[in-house]
Amino acid sequence: MPTRRDLVLQAAMFAALPGLGYAQSRGLTPPLHPTPACADAKETPTPAQTEGPYYSPLSPQRASLVEPGMTGTKLRLGGYVLDRACRPVPGALIDLWQADAEGRYDNTGYRLRGHLFSDDQGRWQVETIMPAAYPGRTRHIHVKVQAPGRDILTTQLYFPDEPGNARDRLFNKALLLRVAGDEDTRIARFDFVLDMG
Repeated sequence: MPTRRDLVLQAAMFAALPGLGYAQSRGLTPPLHPTPACADAKETPTPAQTEGPYYSPLSPQRASLVEPGMTGTKLRLGGYVLDRACRPVPGALIDLWQADAEGRYDNTGYRLRGHLFSDDQGRWQVETIMPAAYPGRTRHIHVKVQAPGRDILTTQLYFPDEPGNARDRLFNKALLLRVAGDEDTRIARFDFVLDMG
């Protein structure tokens, strides 16, 4: 039985990720549940992971990483930034970088790289494309999250039901996205939980 908090977060998700409610009303996607469901106990902080060799500082601030002529399945990615008491963290920096639909990173510019900030309710959302897997790695997106004046969390987000998950030595199921959608557009959700000390 869902709690009141679950229902509130489910409603907030529809506000945070426009278009999901419409897609569900058309029968295009199964319902996405809040991730994580806030409980009365302290939430477990989002696990950190390696930055990897492809990070570039000073990415542009933008809510869409999609550029003209870019191929690949569209992905609308978003969620909340929360503290361990499940309170929203406004103004948190979310810096993302990823491979393209061919599994390549842009290491000379800022293609599929960018940052944004959570709003006053801790919500964040970005448009991008589904990254491809490449040799040695499953499909993933790199992220740095930083609450104002706090330490940086560096981690990676993973996609469910990927054949490469079991072979990727870095894969962590605690970092799985909740994904819905169809072959044209995917909608994914992840809520970052920061240890604010």
